[in-house]
Amino acid sequence: MSRFNRLDDLLKSFVDRGPAGCACSVIKDGEIMYEGYFGYADLETQKPITADTIYRIYSMTKVVTCTAALILYERGLYLLNDPLYEYLPEFKNPQVYHRTPTGDIYTAPASRPILVKDLFTMSSGLTYGGNQNETERQTSKLMEELRQKQAAGEKYDVRTLSKALAEIPLAFEPGSHWKYGLSHDVLGAFIEVVSGKSFGEFLKEEIFEPLGMNDTFFRIPDHKKDRLCSLYNRSDDGTLIKNTSMDANYQPDATFESGGGGLLSTLADYSRFAQMLACGGELDGVRILGSKTIDLMRTNHLSPQQLADFNWPYLAGYGYGLGVRVMIDPVAAGSNGSIGEFGWCGLAGTWVMIDPEERLSAVYMQQMIPNFEEYHQPRLRAVIYGAL
Repeated sequence: MSRFNRLDDLLKSFVDRGPAGCACSVIKDGEIMYEGYFGYADLETQKPITADTIYRIYSMTKVVTCTAALILYERGLYLLNDPLYEYLPEFKNPQVYHRTPTGDIYTAPASRPILVKDLFTMSSGLTYGGNQNETERQTSKLMEELRQKQAAGEKYDVRTLSKALAEIPLAFEPGSHWKYGLSHDVLGAFIEVVSGKSFGEFLKEEIFEPLGMNDTFFRIPDHKKDRLCSLYNRSDDGTLIKNTSMDANYQPDATFESGGGGLLSTLADYSRFAQMLACGGELDGVRILGSKTIDLMRTNHLSPQQLADFNWPYLAGYGYGLGVRVMIDPVAAGSNGSIGEFGWCGLAGTWVMIDPEERLSAVYMQQMIPNFEEYHQPRLRAVIYGAL
């Protein structure tokens, strides 16, 4: 019996305490070491999770977006240290919010431009919506305006978002801090300008079609809608309540393609993408990226100050590379894995782990908010590495 079968008990325990269902795949050097499906894709109809199930991967889109941008880097179409405004002119002369000693907010010109690499590393000064600072408040207001326009039938796309975000002063001087935010959505707009194609077209032509990822897309075709896993909100007592409020951008007539969180995919599709990165950028004779570029991607790019900002407790021991967490200190992480292991995760609990040293990749899928990532992900990592 394979030691990977220990994952069966772990995944069953996840379903007992959390999501309606889940799935996991582990591939090493092109060989599937483990594949498991547990629980339901839809509780109400008792539809099981299967190999065909499609998931909202949310922020696991970011790894795809950064890979796409690095394809263009390898073609010499831009450099990481280039000013962003050379490609997205709306970001020329950005303003930054500051506070006086008495707490009053004012804006001043940024001391340097946003660089392309600042988008990759989440150090641009762009944020998500929120209430922690004025940039977050203005971003919340913008996103709500875009949602309302969309509901009224007025479409928007990634360039619309980029131009609107450029009007909001930044939360900090470019390159000075790390802050999770809409940087990878702007990277999607950057890819459109540099490639001359729509973001979705570029991904399809350069990544999805070459790798045979036929079930990965921004908009779900009508004939595949019955395969979409239901998303559930979990209440404190463990009750799962179906959430259908976040699916507007997946509809066939939607136009916004989010580089930070917009893709749908399957366990098999994303596993092929992850295994390509684990095997040095090539899978089944198809090369997507060069291995040296992947090494750059999975190097920590954060300064000591930025590392202090990247302080999510369950990611102890990780730095942050070109759009991915990167293991830099297994002792701090309590991890039995490799230095240089990398990946990311998604809002509803999806997770990817990629280890080129072992030519190993693992993908986990579920659809629940809150996602229990701090409980699930380190345990998946421990069991998978323990099985090698």
